[in-house]
Amino acid sequence: MNRDELRAYCLSKAAAAEDFPFGDDPAVMKVMGKVFALLPLGGTTISLKCDPTWATILRETYPAVTPGYHLNKKHWNSIALDGSVPDDEIRDMVDHSYELVVKGLTRAQREALKRL
Repeated sequence: MNRDELRAYCLSKAAAAEDFPFGDDPAVMKVMGKVFALLPLGGTTISLKCDPTWATILRETYPAVTPGYHLNKKHWNSIALDGSVPDDEIRDMVDHSYELVVKGLTRAQREALKRL
């Protein structure tokens, strides 16, 4: 999966938006103003929120999955887009990150998201 495909997949999520709060890099994918993915413009990695237990399992399974770069190492993974992690697994990781963030939204935000 290349960066453009991954960017499009992230933005296909309900209410997903791309932002650049840190300048030109990285692209920050948000839902209802909350971050669920960071995608550097170089396109060699993506950082995603992750349940701590699953984060550990993914790190033990794939050498390309490491603790989040400049992020909370317990709750974020960085994934090298080197082809060693299957595309469907990366999509599952994006889905999981998005769902974790949505789960943390207020009830009003979740209800608004359902109407989109």
